[in-house]
Amino acid sequence: MKPWLQAERRSVQRAVQPEGRERRGERQILVFDLSSEELGLDLSCVREVLRPQEIFPLPRTPGFIEGVINLRGHIVALIDLQKRLSAKPIEEKANRRIIVCKVNRFIVGLIVNNLREIITLSGEDIRPVPEVVSMQMDAEVLSGVAKVKEKIIPILDLERILTKKEVSELSRLGE
Repeated sequence: MKPWLQAERRSVQRAVQPEGRERRGERQILVFDLSSEELGLDLSCVREVLRPQEIFPLPRTPGFIEGVINLRGHIVALIDLQKRLSAKPIEEKANRRIIVCKVNRFIVGLIVNNLREIITLSGEDIRPVPEVVSMQMDAEVLSGVAKVKEKIIPILDLERILTKKEVSELSRLGE
C-alpha cells in the first residue's frame, strides 16, 4: 500500500474514534471544498479518504455518477458532489479527493475538490437549516449549519443526498 494512502487512512481513522465525544454532545465534522464553497460532513459516516484513481464509467447511470472504482476488490460507485448539488464546476483537479462513506446501507465515494480540516463542534455550534431555505431546496440535503468563528458551514445529510430511486439503482451496482 502506498505511504500517502496509509497516512490519510490513519488520520481519518484516528479522528473517527469517538473518545467520549458523543457523551459530551460533540460531533466531528470533515470540512471540504466543493467549487468555491466549504461544506461539512459528519465524520461518523466516513470510512476513508482516497486520492483520485482510475474511474470506470458505467452506461445508463445518473449524470452525477462518475463511474465506479475497485477498492480492494469491492466495487464502489462514485458520486460527483458538484454535479449532484448543481455546484459550479472548477477545473482544478490537483487536490481532488474521494471520501468513502456509508450512505444508507451501502458504501459510496464522494468526489470533492479539496479537504480542509476536521473540526469538533458542540451541539450548540450546529443549528437547524432556516425554514425559508429548506422550503426552497429540491431535497433536504442539509442536516444543519455549523457556526465556526465567523463562518457558516452547511453540513450535508448523506441519508438524504439520494432519492429512493437512486438508492435502488446504486444498490444494484454492488450485486
